[in-house]
Amino acid sequence: MAQPSDIEIARAASGRPIQEIGARLGIGAEDLIPYGHDKAKVSARFLAGLRDRPRGRLALVTAINPTPAGEGKTTTTVGLGDGLNAIGRSAAICLREPSLGPCFGMKGGAAGGGYAQVIPMEDINLHFTGDFHAITSAHNLLAAMIDNHIYWGNALDIDPRRVAWRRALDMNDRALRDVVVGLGGVSNGFPRQAGFDITVASEVMAILCLAEDLADLERRLGQVIVAYTRDRRPVTARDIGADGAMTVLLAQAFQPNLVQTLEGNPAFVHGGPFANIAHGCNSVAATKAALGLAEFVVTEAGFGADLGAEKFFDIKCRKAGLAPSAAVIVATVRALKFNGGVRKADLDTPNVAAVEKGCANLGRHLANVRAFGVPAVVAINHFGTDTDAETEAVRRFVAGHGTEAFVCRHWAEGSRGTIGLAERVAALADSGAAQFDVLYPDEMPLFQKIETIARRIYGADGALADTRVRQQLRDWEAAGFGHLPVCMAKTQYSFSTDPDLRGAPTGFGVPVREVRLAAGAGFVVAICGEIMTMPGLPSQPAAAAIRLDAEGRVEGLF
Repeated sequence: MAQPSDIEIARAASGRPIQEIGARLGIGAEDLIPYGHDKAKVSARFLAGLRDRPRGRLALVTAINPTPAGEGKTTTTVGLGDGLNAIGRSAAICLREPSLGPCFGMKGGAAGGGYAQVIPMEDINLHFTGDFHAITSAHNLLAAMIDNHIYWGNALDIDPRRVAWRRALDMNDRALRDVVVGLGGVSNGFPRQAGFDITVASEVMAILCLAEDLADLERRLGQVIVAYTRDRRPVTARDIGADGAMTVLLAQAFQPNLVQTLEGNPAFVHGGPFANIAHGCNSVAATKAALGLAEFVVTEAGFGADLGAEKFFDIKCRKAGLAPSAAVIVATVRALKFNGGVRKADLDTPNVAAVEKGCANLGRHLANVRAFGVPAVVAINHFGTDTDAETEAVRRFVAGHGTEAFVCRHWAEGSRGTIGLAERVAALADSGAAQFDVLYPDEMPLFQKIETIARRIYGADGALADTRVRQQLRDWEAAGFGHLPVCMAKTQYSFSTDPDLRGAPTGFGVPVREVRLAAGAGFVVAICGEIMTMPGLPSQPAAAAIRLDAEGRVEGLF
């Protein structure tokens, strides 16, 4: 008998009223803003009351570089949270919200899978509580006010050629990467070149996910540099007068969303910057709320550890004062075989030698995470085609790196499939073994920060940048932004900027073709290789298979 699909499992679940989930964490009904019966926002008033609460322990779930074989990082995050609750430890999970772009593109949903999901799965993947729409609206309000300011006399003397603020849309649409606005005559403004980024790459998204409260949100929004004057002076959103209205649009979106796992355990799903073009972590507000309410908090960082974990540590933890107690690196036998050179069509065929070869990718991620002073273990996300010899090869490799690997069957078994992993993560956290520290100090020059990440995390020979990029970084340092961390935008599929270079490559450089200053979010973005901040749809978009069935239910979301 065939296993039910993710969406069939989610539909069969009878979730508890969201008030019951809140009550488990000590959140009263008066502090929940319900969106139907099964999801709610946590009020700003309640969040403010958590500031002086003792914090729980934080565990990060990250992964090897993603492959077409699948890794299951979100599924493992949910499974570990359920597993911790199953062994009697109070645990909440913190996830990012899915973007409509990859849902309708090629990645699919991001609510976990099998018996390790958060529900309501369809709502979470499609619009949810409207947070991304609010972020898109706030972003584009600022864009409209910039062009409006120029139209009505340009009192700030903005140089239309140096407007840095692009527009945003939560959809993959390559045709909007570069556009011309203001065409059609005098009444439509001044024509200029512009473009769109996907909403999850917006600085507004990053700001919402890093802000501590609404006052901090407005302050950060006001600091966004949107353009430069003819004599090269920066113009901010505060100068345009947009920061207050943007905060109003984001006030409800700032409040974390509370849902539940299939096993009725609490889950905060809030914020969703991409990890390959932004910092890839859920909101600080949600994480700190969870840490004030649960003994353990399990969170994920996007894509592989070279992107997600590095940014989680160097940006989110640095900015929010977080200190993780343990980390889990997710791998699958299939993905390791792919890294070992096996074609996707042959991944179901046993191949211990390819697993052993592909473990080089896992080994580099494991060394990188532990270099931050965070003890790490490996979760082997089990597939039915895995052989004992293949999983044993992974165990041997990981043991040779001084840690443990656990075969996890949470997709098929829920919390029962992660008990061993949960017990080990709890023991690591209880031991106080973590000695967390960031990769580089604030005072290091910006290009040296980029080079440090390229060398120490990616295994590159160094970073490559032309005179224009290097001078731009020096100018920002002179303007007082040299203390900011760096957010690397590169392909998620490889340590390098070549998505086809698998395993743990060496002998390559990291080309930095452009840098952007996110003064409100508080980091500098280094755009590397061919990475795009507005993705395109694949030749066969997932959207083509998504529809409503005769009963009005969503089909084809996975």
